[in-house]
Amino acid sequence: MRDLIKILILIVPFSLLSQTRIYKGFLGKSPIELITKSYSDGVVNAIYVYSNFDTPIKIDGNYKNGELILREKTDEKLKAQLKFENFSTSQANLTGKWIDAKNLKEYNIKLTKVYEFESYDKVEITSLEVLQNESTDKHYFKTIVKKDFKEILKVIGLKIFEKRTDKLIQSFELDCDYRHFNNIYTSDYNFDNITDFSIFEFFYAGPNTSSIYFLMNPITEKYEKADFEGNSLEFDNEKKLIYEHNQCCAGNAHMNATYKVVNNKMVLIKKKCIKYNNEKDDFEETECN
Repeated sequence: MRDLIKILILIVPFSLLSQTRIYKGFLGKSPIELITKSYSDGVVNAIYVYSNFDTPIKIDGNYKNGELILREKTDEKLKAQLKFENFSTSQANLTGKWIDAKNLKEYNIKLTKVYEFESYDKVEITSLEVLQNESTDKHYFKTIVKKDFKEILKVIGLKIFEKRTDKLIQSFELDCDYRHFNNIYTSDYNFDNITDFSIFEFFYAGPNTSSIYFLMNPITEKYEKADFEGNSLEFDNEKKLIYEHNQCCAGNAHMNATYKVVNNKMVLIKKKCIKYNNEKDDFEETECN
């Protein structure tokens, strides 16, 4: 079975407005940072990180009847819960507990809200760093977010830090859609058994998306922007192939292409285009432009 690396898109109905909150504080004696993304229906996605280790941990849960419960899982099995009673989104300070799922060991959580914003707030954000939910063995990522009074949030840059030391390794200027803490994805995009990363760029009409890819140079140990371009790319680690799918015209036209990677460049192997024929009431293969 193909091990496909898919560029995931979190599509939220406009009726479910989301708010992002950034908290800092302590879990027991360990300093942590918690970032929550909550929706008007009570669903909450979040990440938290132990500041001494810098590996983000994904959690999710619900806010209901004054109680916020976030669940930490390992291989779909519950590992722990972060529970906040008497919770309110307007609170500047949070107190709660981290509860181990196996032996019910508990640690107190004390947090202070350091930032809060809604995607469509009429406020200005000049430069805000947002921790991302994926990291490598050595590095973690923060997007740089900007917004003026009239514009929606945009990612204008990226910072890459060394874990444990918090040393700034690299930074890049960008112009990408804002996806909360889900802009960054890590994987081996050029099939050299070294972890690279990508950043979600734009979501177009229909299912088409684009991302920007950065490959780790094993000699310099720096990330370099790759010449990878295409819509909705998928990466097959087993066959070492890249697949592209482009859909347009309300689903009436499709393009599928297959590439291999040569010297860190995408080389086309085959390409096929189909278009819906109204007279035949079926799709037929057409010439690719």
